Amino acid sequence: MTSDDAEPTVPNPANAEPTAALTGLTPPAPGAGAMPLQTPGSDAAYRQTNGGRSTSQRSFGRPEPQQQTFRPVYQGQAWPTEQPQYRPAYVPPPPADWHQQQARSYASEPQKLNRVVTIAALVALVIGVLAGAGAATAVVALSGNNTPVAQQPEPPVGTGADPKIRTGSVSAVAATLLPSVVQLKVEGSDNSDATGSGFVIDNAGHILTNNHVVAAAAKGGSIQVVTNDNKTATARLVGRSPAYDLAVVQVAGLTAPSVQFGRSDQAVVGQDVVAIGSPLGLAGTVTSGIISAKNRPVTTGDDPAEAASYISALQTDAAINPGNSGGPLVDMNAKVIGVNSAIATVRGSAEGQSGSIGLGFAIPIDQARRTAQQLIATGRASYPVIGAQVDMQFEGGARVSMVNANSPAAKAGLRVGDVITSINSDPVDSAEVLIVAIRTHQPGEAVRLAFERSGRSRTVTLTLAQQIG
Repeated sequence: MTSDDAEPTVPNPANAEPTAALTGLTPPAPGAGAMPLQTPGSDAAYRQTNGGRSTSQRSFGRPEPQQQTFRPVYQGQAWPTEQPQYRPAYVPPPPADWHQQQARSYASEPQKLNRVVTIAALVALVIGVLAGAGAATAVVALSGNNTPVAQQPEPPVGTGADPKIRTGSVSAVAATLLPSVVQLKVEGSDNSDATGSGFVIDNAGHILTNNHVVAAAAKGGSIQVVTNDNKTATARLVGRSPAYDLAVVQVAGLTAPSVQFGRSDQAVVGQDVVAIGSPLGLAGTVTSGIISAKNRPVTTGDDPAEAASYISALQTDAAINPGNSGGPLVDMNAKVIGVNSAIATVRGSAEGQSGSIGLGFAIPIDQARRTAQQLIATGRASYPVIGAQVDMQFEGGARVSMVNANSPAAKAGLRVGDVITSINSDPVDSAEVLIVAIRTHQPGEAVRLAFERSGRSRTVTLTLAQQIG
């Protein structure tokens, strides 16, 4: 009895016992029971009839032919064993390293330990050859799983050549002047306070600054000086000049070096300058710019109890802000050519909101030096006058509103209503310009004034008198 899934049993001749039945068998006749030869490629040998129905022998037979609808997208894509009910429109591309994967599948993988050690040894050899004896070499360390890890030496950083301060640079000027510049903190007896800057002008501890910085302490109060190395000392007020907005204070035993004075009359428009001070309380601040104008008439002073200051100023675009007042304006030879005193503000800006708009003004050091010497010597300073008052509202010249008796103006024949149009051939278009021009001179000097009276031009020469203030 046979089964579709069982192989036929064949007796073993070695173990079989001879029987009469076996001895009585005769071979079949030639051709009896022979099957016709199958066509090459036919699968008839693998199929059996089962009630007239064909059945595949899947346990050991050859598979049924698949429908020829599958097309491989890339070489080596597997033939699907079962066709899906639908075919997606998107076919994923083969991996980018498909060829490498195929190559690795047939190549033996070397031991990772030997590979890492070999790489580390080669790196160490290369570094040793390039760096020479004594140079750092690669270090091979073991991680937690005993896997060697090659560590590279850190690159050298911050070991370049030392930068040099170029002579005449802003950094060179700052390095020279910063030790001589101080910050002033002033408290008045009426609880008013102010901050500003100053700079040491001699070996006796005298410091030059602006009058409006120390004015709060003029009638009682205190002045604290903070040096560049953050040392604090109490200063005394030596003297002040509201007319020039200058003042001198002194600190006994001050060790800060003194500055060198330059010449403001030799300053030229466009030359580089540096401003140093404590804007907004930020001590040791350095800004740079140029001289943008000279002989700029500037009026300062907000205290109605004191006369306004009239300055023929140096104009600069170096940033100057509240707190810079009293600090030095320096040329590129590290010599002081001005005292920073004022800034221009945009009209309509609220009080306390003003700042640098590139229009700063400094008192020329030629004038500041003479005033400082007077303040140190006597505690007071003088300024030149002609002995006449002018109308501050008149435009187109300086119209005389009053002439003092026995004054230089009276002796020269000036009268009320005369309009002064020039001083020493320099045009005068307002009262401020005339006052500023007069204060660039010294008492006792002679000046030539041109004026108009009743439509006629006249010229007079007079000698300037002095006034304390």
